[in-house]
Amino acid sequence: MRDIPAALYDPAPQATAHAGLCFIHPVPATAGAKGGRKKQMASKEIIAQKEQLVSEVAEKISKAKSIVLVNHCGLTVEQDTALRADMRKAGVEYKVIKNSVLSRAFEKVGLTGFEKVFEGPTAAAFSYEDAVAGAKIVADNGAKTKMLEIKGGVIESKAATAEEVKVLASIPPKPVLIGQLLGLLTNPMRSLAVAVSEVAKKQSA
Repeated sequence: MRDIPAALYDPAPQATAHAGLCFIHPVPATAGAKGGRKKQMASKEIIAQKEQLVSEVAEKISKAKSIVLVNHCGLTVEQDTALRADMRKAGVEYKVIKNSVLSRAFEKVGLTGFEKVFEGPTAAAFSYEDAVAGAKIVADNGAKTKMLEIKGGVIESKAATAEEVKVLASIPPKPVLIGQLLGLLTNPMRSLAVAVSEVAKKQSA
């Protein structure tokens, strides 16, 4: 697989500790790239790499149970590193991707209406297992840093507004939901068992 230029896909912060992470690094100029033919070849290669990235992002969109699109501008390197660590721990893939790439990838899988969302810095959190995980991590880190802004997203392959993503973030994580469900199922059974036991005691008395 060819390397993707940082200007198209920025997988990790490379800023100084005091700088807000709200930029995309430029592609370094090719040394000695002079003349129309060399520039044309470089341009074709970048286009091919961009098409490759659009396909890769489109595949991620199709596989994800939910996607959270967030404005990460203003995060320090430490805050961004902590956010990424939380994402990895929860099995969520977090990427900073150019809006032009995201827009084309979304259109490729039939998702439209994100024109306003794809304005300004955009990072995407892809949740493949637990649909709530990415939204909850963004919401929790946003509450701590006061910097993360949920712009919108995708829930179960359907476009979602920022408010709908925030509602998703308020849902307990999958393990908690399972625990609550088991509690609901077992409590009536316990009550029934106690009632049957009491009836049996009275009959034998």
